[in-house]
Amino acid sequence: MTQASPARTGTGGFWSSSRARYLMPIAFVTYSLAYLDKSNYAIASAGGMAGELGLSAGMDSLIAASFFLGYFFFQIPGTIYAEQRSVRRMVAGSTIAWGLLATAQGLLSSPGQLIAVRFALGVVEGAVLPSLVLLLSRWFTKGERSRANTLLILGNPITVMWLSVLSGWIIEVSDWRAMFVVEGLPSVVWGLLCLKLIKDRPDEARWMSAHDREELRAALADEQRAAAEAPGSAVTAADVRTGGADAHATSADAPRASAADYKKVLRSRPVAVLAAQYFFWSFGMYGFIFWLPSIVKKGSGEGIGATGLISAIPYAFAAVAMLLNSRMSDRTGRRRAAVWPWLGTGALALFGSYLAGPHFALALTLLTVAGLCMYAPYGPYFAFVSELAPAGVAGAAVAAVNSFGALGSFAGTYLVGWVRGTTLGDAGAFGFMAVCTLVSAALMFGVREPRALPTATGTVSGRPHTPSGEAGKTVPAGGTAPAGEAASGGGRD
Repeated sequence: MTQASPARTGTGGFWSSSRARYLMPIAFVTYSLAYLDKSNYAIASAGGMAGELGLSAGMDSLIAASFFLGYFFFQIPGTIYAEQRSVRRMVAGSTIAWGLLATAQGLLSSPGQLIAVRFALGVVEGAVLPSLVLLLSRWFTKGERSRANTLLILGNPITVMWLSVLSGWIIEVSDWRAMFVVEGLPSVVWGLLCLKLIKDRPDEARWMSAHDREELRAALADEQRAAAEAPGSAVTAADVRTGGADAHATSADAPRASAADYKKVLRSRPVAVLAAQYFFWSFGMYGFIFWLPSIVKKGSGEGIGATGLISAIPYAFAAVAMLLNSRMSDRTGRRRAAVWPWLGTGALALFGSYLAGPHFALALTLLTVAGLCMYAPYGPYFAFVSELAPAGVAGAAVAAVNSFGALGSFAGTYLVGWVRGTTLGDAGAFGFMAVCTLVSAALMFGVREPRALPTATGTVSGRPHTPSGEAGKTVPAGGTAPAGEAASGGGRD
């Protein structure tokens, strides 16, 4: 069986597609606001909150980290709701709720109140990222998915860039309480708009032509059939009653999965290994994110405004690295090779910052390298996770992995802050993060990439996505490539 025709929904690059132009700004703004409202705590702490409320280093770390405990508990049930019922309602409701809770942080005056509110903030935000990854998997083919996920998660470093500057400025002209209120209210307004803007499936999009919808449906159906039968998939179509191997079943219209189907996914070895891997990655990442402003302020001796500007430097480079890495991953089809080298390099850079000690300029340079290396793999990584299971249960795989990332984020935020308060100081904290990041790089070798050649990946540019060296090859019935002809680069990295 020869490779089927791709979905031809445009004639240019990624942005020539109406899907990209419509969906990506919505996804980007949504995740940016989520990231703003969970990450501005670090700026508030460095900007006077810790001193005003008399927070010890341990209590400050616990308050910051309590968000991630709440984030852990709602990941899987929230994402299953989005997968089985409505991504639109899940994302819109969560956005409104977290905006109100983020605003409330500026009205509180005790550590206990802050812990409770930040825990609740984590609960309502927990399913947003996996739900948005799920949403994009319904609208973009495998040859587009890494870039789509990267543009979504790009809201992370870009938000931190302007968050650092804006939050520092608000605190300088007012105080940390005003910062929480000013930065929380926009999420409430945006959540109301999401009810109108987000569509759960291509069939609901009036701005998309019937011809484009049908081509996208066909391309996704062929991909799902191939992916479900591929060696290396977390769960195959034979295991899950979601229609994953049906030529007409897509992530948009697959029958609802049962509780047993979800259990197979959540207990599968690839999902378990990636959950552990993301735990260690998130440990290093969020230790870096939450305590960078305080470390920069201490090392540079600057005020909170200049600290915000300096703290934004690593994220500017990270945004560029994310775009380049995701583009390369989509072109080659290789996911694992777009993750572990970056994380390994990031670990070495973190360890270098440990050795740099009091030499702030050198330490900042190494932290910039570490930051861009830890951010660059996000798009290919979540494309990899979402491609391990058939439609109808893939969201649960993403949620499971992301939930353990939340535990790693809790551990990183709390323990890095705690280590900073000991005699080991900042150097010990970054040494700790380096070890965890190195472990996350090594664990990527515990999961192989599915070795199927999708029968129709398609691109928004209208050209077939064919990995280098695979042009003109055929695929046997069932959609799996012959042994040794790994389409996604699986087994070759």
